[in-house]
Amino acid sequence: MAEAPPDPASIATLLRWGQVQLKASADLLNPLDAEQSSLRLEAELLLATAAGLRRTDLIAWPERQISAPERLRYQHFIHRRGQGEPIAYILGEREFRGLPLRVSPATLIPRPETELLVDWALARHPPTTPIRCADLGTGSGAIALAIAMERPHWQILALDYSVAALAMAATNRERLKAAHVQLIQADWLSPIAAQRLDLILANPPYVAARDPHLSRGDLRFEPPGALIAGADGLAAIRRIAAELPSHLTPAGQVALEHGWDQGAAVRALLRQAGLTMIETHRDLAGQERFTSARAH
Repeated sequence: MAEAPPDPASIATLLRWGQVQLKASADLLNPLDAEQSSLRLEAELLLATAAGLRRTDLIAWPERQISAPERLRYQHFIHRRGQGEPIAYILGEREFRGLPLRVSPATLIPRPETELLVDWALARHPPTTPIRCADLGTGSGAIALAIAMERPHWQILALDYSVAALAMAATNRERLKAAHVQLIQADWLSPIAAQRLDLILANPPYVAARDPHLSRGDLRFEPPGALIAGADGLAAIRRIAAELPSHLTPAGQVALEHGWDQGAAVRALLRQAGLTMIETHRDLAGQERFTSARAH
C-alpha cells in the first residue's frame, strides 16, 4: 500500500489504481470483498466520498481530474481499507433496510441478516395496534429506527450500555426525525424494571471469547463489547432470557438474534424462562439466525 496515486490523475486512472492497491491487500479482506467486482465498487465508493461526488458522477465523467487534496484523502481511504478496516467505518455510514445510518467503531456495523428480525416484528404487529417495544443493545439504532420508520405510533425504547453507541444512535434518530424513539443507557433491561413491554428485540453479543473469527475480517475492528459474550457466547442471551418474564406483557413477544449454531441453546434458555411458542427462524443462507417466543 506504499505506492502513491498518479499525479495528476483522472477518475478512471484513480479507480484503476485503487483496485490494484486493494487487490494487493486482498488477504486482509473478507473473501467476498476481495472479488474483482467488489473491489471496483469499493474503489468507487471511496473515491466518491474523498472527492465529494456521487458514484454516477464517476461513471459519467471518467476523465475528470481529481485535485491533490482529494487524491490524498482517497489514498488514505484506500490504505485504511487495504489494512482490512471495514468500509462502513471509513465512509461513516451503512444502509439498513434502506435507511442511511451513521456508524463508527463504537457500534456494530448493521448487517442484512438483522433485517429479517425487523421484518418478522413488523409482520406480526400491524401498524393499527400501538405497542411498547424495546431494542436491547441498540448500537447505531438500526433495529429501533427501522421499526420507527414503519410504526410511527409505537412507543419505542432503544437501550445500550455504551454512551458512545447511544450518541451515534441519537445522531441517526435526529437525521431520520424519529423523535418517538427514546434512548436509554442500560445494562439490558434493569433500568426499566417497572415497565412491561409488548415486544422485545435484540441483536446482543453472541460470539464466544475464543472464537477464531474475532481475529478475521471486519470483526477485528468492531467493538468487542458488542461481539463477545463469555466463554460460550451465550452470556448476554442468558441474562436477557432470565429477565424476560418480568418485562413482557401477557402474550408479549421477544425475538433474539444469535449465532448459526446457537439455536438449540437459545430455545432451551427461553423454555427455562417459561416462555412459549418458541421458534427459530433461518436466514437466506438457511442458517438459524434468530429465535422468537411469547409470554404466557
